[in-house]
Amino acid sequence: MDYQLDLNWPDFIANYWQKRPVVLKRGFKNFIDPISPDELAGLAMENEVDSRLVSHNEGRWQVSHGPFQSYDHLGENNWSLLVQAVNHWHEQSARLMRPFRALPDWRIDDLMISFSVPGGGVGPHYDQYDVFIIQGVGRRRWRVGEKVALKQHCPHPDLLQVEPFDAIIDEEMEPGDILYIPPGFPHEGYSLENSMNYSVGFRAPSGRELISGFADYVLQRELGSQRYTDPGVPVRQHPADVLPQEMDTLREMMLDLINQPEHFKTWFGEFVSQSRHELDVAPPEPPYQPDEIYDALKQGDAITRLGGLRVLRIADEIYVNGEKIDSPHRPALEALASNITLKAEMFGDALEDPSFLAMLAALVNSGYWYFED
Repeated sequence: MDYQLDLNWPDFIANYWQKRPVVLKRGFKNFIDPISPDELAGLAMENEVDSRLVSHNEGRWQVSHGPFQSYDHLGENNWSLLVQAVNHWHEQSARLMRPFRALPDWRIDDLMISFSVPGGGVGPHYDQYDVFIIQGVGRRRWRVGEKVALKQHCPHPDLLQVEPFDAIIDEEMEPGDILYIPPGFPHEGYSLENSMNYSVGFRAPSGRELISGFADYVLQRELGSQRYTDPGVPVRQHPADVLPQEMDTLREMMLDLINQPEHFKTWFGEFVSQSRHELDVAPPEPPYQPDEIYDALKQGDAITRLGGLRVLRIADEIYVNGEKIDSPHRPALEALASNITLKAEMFGDALEDPSFLAMLAALVNSGYWYFED
């Protein structure tokens, strides 16, 4: 099943994106949940899946992290099960992300799904990224406050909450409703009955992450080995002084590293195309030979991109899960980046080139694209 989002994107971006929270009533008409609570609970029992249980009883908050062995100890009220990156593990849930490709792929992060019993929630909090929260089965009440500085506190080491706030949105959400919240607006949601929520989260790297990631790239490539020089070392009154022009030279040495467009592009492509959660990679056994892939595609079979795989284009280069893909066949690479499912005609004449076919076989044999049964 494919999901159709009833949203005027230019209007939404002009008026709400990164500006104001908004409830989009019936954003998905006739919404059908892509996953059941039992399936979600089963995923949270897997080692590779990032999950947590959040509960509060008599004013005490508790957080426990998966994988979970059993849910028998839980009562009928005041808890939520939250599972990250479900789009990596569940094909139908991954389809829920596709309508949001009106926004750039590199900004989209993952799909977090929660199941909550009555009273279940994680308390009032801020997020540092944009989020669309889609209401699935059941009803949930959401409150969103104005973007103001609020005191934060940790009622549990794994839970950061904010003090109570006045609501500018106070809404009971029903299946297919969507709540959009930009960064920094305090919000809290709690279930009125057993309910499912789907949070499409966005990636917003901090300056700290960018500098740390670029530093790793510089070290791996052994760049920046040029040392500071001062053939005309300026005289100073006090030997202890570091002069302003010396500070400028040092800063320029660092900026010169960042200001190399090719290196910056390659670093960012590798950095931002890496997934932050494990992928459900299942390399085919035995591996495909390039001619087998050629024959299958020519016979009408299609390859589908693995859920959660990040495929991004910068200028005319394609990056897949942290690696640059080299090929002169630009239209075929563009097809790989733009489409979730690919058929032979989308590759044009690239399939006739043995080197392109070998590269495509390597991607399929890595488990990044797969033939649907």
